[in-house]
Parts: sequence; C-alpha cells; structure tokens
Amino acid sequence: MRRPPGALAAALAALLPALAGAQGAPVPLASSRAERLLAAGLNPHPVRLRIPPARPLSAAARLGRRLFYDAALSASGRMSCASCHSPAHAYGPPDSSPVMLGGPGLRTPGVRAVPSLRYLYRQPPFTIGPDLQNGTDVPVPLARQVRLAASHRRVRKSAGRPLAAATNLVPQGGLFWDGRANTLEQQINGPLYNPAEMDGGTAAQVADKLRRSPYAADLIRLFGPNVFDNPQLTVAEAMFAIGRFELEAASFHPFSSKFDAWLEGRARFTPAELRGYELFNDPRKGNCAACHLDQPGPGGEPPLLTDFQYEALGVPRNPAIAANRNPHYYDLGLCGPYRANLRAQKQYCGMFLTPSLRNVARRHVFFHNGVFHSLQQVLEWYVNRDLHPGRFYPRDAAGRVIQFNDLPPQYRGNVDTVDAPFNRRPGDPPALTRPEILDVIAFLDTLTDGYRPASRRWRGARSAARALRQRRASSPPAPPASSARAPGS
Repeated sequence: MRRPPGALAAALAALLPALAGAQGAPVPLASSRAERLLAAGLNPHPVRLRIPPARPLSAAARLGRRLFYDAALSASGRMSCASCHSPAHAYGPPDSSPVMLGGPGLRTPGVRAVPSLRYLYRQPPFTIGPDLQNGTDVPVPLARQVRLAASHRRVRKSAGRPLAAATNLVPQGGLFWDGRANTLEQQINGPLYNPAEMDGGTAAQVADKLRRSPYAADLIRLFGPNVFDNPQLTVAEAMFAIGRFELEAASFHPFSSKFDAWLEGRARFTPAELRGYELFNDPRKGNCAACHLDQPGPGGEPPLLTDFQYEALGVPRNPAIAANRNPHYYDLGLCGPYRANLRAQKQYCGMFLTPSLRNVARRHVFFHNGVFHSLQQVLEWYVNRDLHPGRFYPRDAAGRVIQFNDLPPQYRGNVDTVDAPFNRRPGDPPALTRPEILDVIAFLDTLTDGYRPASRRWRGARSAARALRQRRASSPPAPPASSARAPGS
C-alpha cells in the first residue's frame, strides 16, 4: 500500500503549471492518470498509515491523567499541566498571550511560548548528528558530537532532497525549545518546579502534596508501600505516570486530520489546499517541507511535519515578553540561558527546535517568543524577512534596520540565509505572493485534527484511487477491498 518513492513528488511537479494559475481557477486535467487524480484533489498513491491503536489506559496512565489535571500540585493551587497545555487547543496554549502567567499568584510571566504536547511519542533524544557515529550501541559523548559537527560541510535543505539534508551533523531531538530534556518525565519536571510556572517548590513539598492527595493509595498500589519514603522517588514515580498518560492516551497522537485522510485516499483536497500543498513542497517556492517533512515514513509511519532539527531563524524580538525589557537579556536557545551544557558552543546561539506543524492552524502564537499571532503574519515574515526587513525589525538612531534584533550582533551570523526561502536578496521577488500565502494556509488548515470526511466523499475518493491502481498494467493486482482501512477507523 505504500506509494512508490518519489511518485507523488513527480506528479506534483508535473502539475505545477496548472496549480500556478489564478486563485480559484479550475485545475485542468494533466496528462497521466496520476496527475489527473491529483488535479481532482485526490492522492494518486494512497498509503495505509500505521497509527498507534487506541487501547484502554494502563493503571499508571489513569493515575497520570489525574495528575495532569491536578492544580493542587502548584503553588497557586490553580495551575495544572492542562492550564498551559489545553486539550481543547491540541494540548497547546489556550490563548493569544505570548507566554503564560504562573507562580504563587499566577502573575509571574514566563519567557517562552508554550509548545504543544501532541505527537511527542516519536521525539528522539537530543544528539548532534544523524545517528550514532561509531557504529555501536555506545552513545557518542556530546563534546565529540560537537567536534564532528564543527568540521562537517552542511547540505542545503530542500523539500526535494530531504534525505541529503538529513545527513547534516546538526543539533536535533530533545524536548523544550532548546532540547534540554530527553524524556517526558524530565520535561514534566521543568514546569513543576519553575517559579514562573507551577512553582511546586521542592521535591519534599510536592511529595507531601502527593501523600495527602486523594490518589495517594493509587501511588502505593502501583509503586509499592515505600513510595513515600523518599521525596525524589515519590515525585519521579508521579512524573512517570504523567508520561505514561501522554504516551498512551490517543488524544496525544490522534492523526485525525484531513491530511491524514488524504494520504490514505479518504479525502479530497480543494483547489486551494492542493495548490498550497504543492507550494509547501516546492523548493523554489515555500520549501516548507525541507524542515517540516510531510511524507510517510517506513512502514507507513504518519509524518510528524518536522525534521526534529534546530534552526536560527532570527525572528524579531517580542517586546511583550517581560524579560525583554532588559536590553541585555537574550534568549539564545541551545546555548542558554536555560540550557547549560552548550553555552560554550557559540555556533548554536539563536537555534531553536523546529516544531511539528500538526494543528498549527489552531495556535494563537508562533515561534519560541510568540512574536506573531497568525499564520499570515508568519508566512509574510518568512518570504519578506530579507527582502523588506524594515517591515519587521526596528531601526537605530541613524535609521538603519536592526535585523535579527533578538540576538546579540556577534551571533547574527548564525541565522539561516542559505536555505529557501531565506536565500533571496533585496530586489528579488518574494518566494510566495499573497494569494499563494493564502493557499499555503489552506493546506496548513488540513493538518488540524478532528476531520470527519463525509462517507460519500470518502467512498468516491477511495474508489477513484483504487480504479487507478487497477488500470496500471505494470502493477500487481490491486489488494482486496477488505485490506483497506474501514471508514472512521
């Protein structure tokens, strides 16, 4: 059921002239059968996605669910994990504030925008490089990874050559915007103790709250009668339970977007969504898929719309963040101030994790500092950052634009000016026109979970795709209908 490598990309490339027409214009039929199906909004090479099955939660995960929603663990008694990671907003921030307020009175501002907790089950641990470099199961020390990366020649990122760019020895993986946590348990400990978030205090204080909680008996039943003897152990087991909830609950990785349905041949793209999809993948236009990989993985793994790598993009400084009122304060991402072990690696200053684009249309703030509040603002900045920097950055006393003003001058050379669309210079046309930006946004809307295809539309899309496979003289016989995914499964 997996599509032939490159077949969909070839069909997209062949269809480019038709898709480049005026917005809303009908897409003419292309020459090949695959192109005709694609022109009609159908996936000519449907796949069977391997989606994590929804199963009853384990006892540990059920306990973790109670902990996830328990505000009593915070200093204020009013903040839980769900306060910042709202289930109603794809486990992302619930409002348009660039940062959340926490602390004992819920008046202490944070320093970074809240990322989503969805789709973290396949997040790899933090490394520098594409894989273990010594061919064994012994991890390469981080210091050696840094040395190897420093002498490695970087490959440009392109949606047309994602595997080539994947060989870059660059920082990748980990949790938080700077990758400083490698497990969900480590990530959960961050906000639990952060004075600007839940502000739980010490492990002894948190353990005492757990001991007096209505689910203390569950902790004993799951982790033994001595679970409250050591506060560090008590909290560790509680954080493990929350991690199990995030791993097991289907709501954290539903893969229920229109894009998923389209990949499986169960949905039809509108003309705007199809144009946006092509622009998203076109290295000469948006080139978004160079970092936000959108092709199914081995065995039908659904794409997570990220390459897990880090980039210095040079987004504008956000004056709405209280910490930025200090002109000497800079959030440098991988090299500090919140990650400590890469502070000496100045080549990484300004780099932040590339997030998944799943449910991106449901977010209210974008990038690590929440400086933009709509997808249109984000894409306008992407394609005009280097063409019209005065639209986004302040000017000094002499009237010169201070580009990349959220980084100290000595680190502004780390900003990506090589990969499209950042390879344009003043006088060049933008990579995307405004109508094309709207088309890309139409595609990004298809990444929102909760899509419910109409049964008639689903049957028509599946039938058309199956008929194409049956007509291919050089292909094996089409699989029986019973091998297809059932509607709504």
